[in-house]
Amino acid sequence: MANPIIKAQGISKVYTLGQSDIAQGNFQESIRRAIAAPFRRLRELGGARIADQEFWALKDVSFRVDEGEVVGLIGRNGAGKSTLLKVLARITEPTEGRVELRGRVGALLEVGTGFHPELTGRENIFLNGAILGMKRAEIVREFDRIVDFAQIGRFLDTPVKRYSSGMYVRLAFAVAAHLEPEILIVDEVLAVGDAEFQRKCLGRMDELRAQAGRTIFLVSHNLEMIEALCTRCILLHEGRIVFDGKTVEALEKYRAYGGRAGEISIAATTRMQWQGISNREDLRNLPGDGDLNFDLSFSVGDRDLDGVHIDVELVDSKGTSVTHSKSRFLRGGFSLTAHSAITFRYTIRSPMLAPGPYYLTVYAYDPRGVLAWIEHIDACTISAKSYFPAVDFIDEIKGTTVPLFHVELL
Repeated sequence: MANPIIKAQGISKVYTLGQSDIAQGNFQESIRRAIAAPFRRLRELGGARIADQEFWALKDVSFRVDEGEVVGLIGRNGAGKSTLLKVLARITEPTEGRVELRGRVGALLEVGTGFHPELTGRENIFLNGAILGMKRAEIVREFDRIVDFAQIGRFLDTPVKRYSSGMYVRLAFAVAAHLEPEILIVDEVLAVGDAEFQRKCLGRMDELRAQAGRTIFLVSHNLEMIEALCTRCILLHEGRIVFDGKTVEALEKYRAYGGRAGEISIAATTRMQWQGISNREDLRNLPGDGDLNFDLSFSVGDRDLDGVHIDVELVDSKGTSVTHSKSRFLRGGFSLTAHSAITFRYTIRSPMLAPGPYYLTVYAYDPRGVLAWIEHIDACTISAKSYFPAVDFIDEIKGTTVPLFHVELL
């Protein structure tokens, strides 16, 4: 079997809550920890247990990536994706396990990683190239293409600490993608850029993918991007790999994990509590051309509430927002009685949805602020049988809606 270009064996990473990531390996932070050691000792003598403060961001992660693969890394927030990329990019040392990399690595992680803030854009391009092991002549050869791609010509000789986040990301991606890395590691940071820049980035990654031997490791919450670029996907959940295989299968499993993990109140208050979608069982295998009725149940706290509004966002299995509805578009706020159980029936008129699973984000608020915020609730499933007799071809539907259409021979 050929040697993989990336090989991770038993990678685990533990953090001590209250300490920064840098504290694991930065000299300056080591001095700070040494100064703080007596105070930590006093806390321990007072009964604090260090073991209770440990958090395992990664646990026993193993995989291999062959040369030329484009691999997606997906998972909910907090799954360990960014930590794994930092380990692969050798920014963070693993607590356990080891990583083997064969080839030059270009990494685009957090905004600010890899550049010296006091140096200009021009100087940082040469600095990054030198770090990657490139000769000056090689950097000069790519220099104009990098500047043109990043669109920072006017600010090329300005210290990057004065760049906006968008300018910073444009230059960082241009450097990482044009200085001929064998391995390109890209985090969700691309979301900072505008739509035009994201299209350019996708085009550049597509070019790299077409070049023999280029390997891309990509993290994104944009599932359409993952599906378009990646033939293989790794799904992380609570710091562990729960699936590693074909992208289509990985996305389905991600949606399943998201559905179970999502029915929680992100912003809970004592004034109003989420109780669930009370008619959830009636929302399975629905025809796509009928109205969607979601019965959203809550309990009210110990005070009456006035001016309450409910926002609902319906999202498809690719993470695309299908519709965003706000009750304040239609009426004044609702009045709710203390200590009551209430249900809002939210009706979306004949949305003509494509077959597949759908999810809800529900946001309740009044003039005083947030009452409840519940994200990625397993909401409904549209049946393929309601549309076409030839359901074998249903996977060919790319849109989120299927309008009524007719075909005839004239």
